[in-house]
Amino acid sequence: MTVALNNNYYNQTSDEQLSQEELSFFKEELEKQKEKLQTNLKKRIEELNNHDEAKDEGDHATIAIENLTNNTILREQQRTLNQIKRSLNKIALGTYGICTMCEEKINIERLKIQMFSEYCVSCRNELDRRR
Repeated sequence: MTVALNNNYYNQTSDEQLSQEELSFFKEELEKQKEKLQTNLKKRIEELNNHDEAKDEGDHATIAIENLTNNTILREQQRTLNQIKRSLNKIALGTYGICTMCEEKINIERLKIQMFSEYCVSCRNELDRRR
C-alpha cells in the first residue's frame, strides 16, 4: 500500500481513479452491508445464548450440531464484516480500489460485484493457485 500512498492514487487523472460519486456509492453500500451484518451477528449470538436445556442425548447432539453450524456462519460473517471495515477505512485513507498485493487499480466492475475486494483478479487468482 505504500506505493499507492506515495503516488497519491487519488491525484491521478479522472480516467484512472474512482470518481467522488463512485466512492460515495461504495461507501454508502458498504455502510449498509456493515449495519446488516452487525445486526445479524447480534441476533445469532443471542440465539446461541438462548438454547433450551437438553433433555436427552438427542437434544445434546442437535444442540451441538446447531452450535457448530452457527459458529461457522458467525466466523464467516465476522470475516466479511472485517473486510467491509477495511474497505471503509481505505475509502477514508483515499486508497480504496487499490489491490493490496500489486497496488494497481482494481477494476470497478469487480468492485461492483464484491465491494470489499482487496485484490485485483490477477492477484486473487495467484493467491488461490498458491493455496
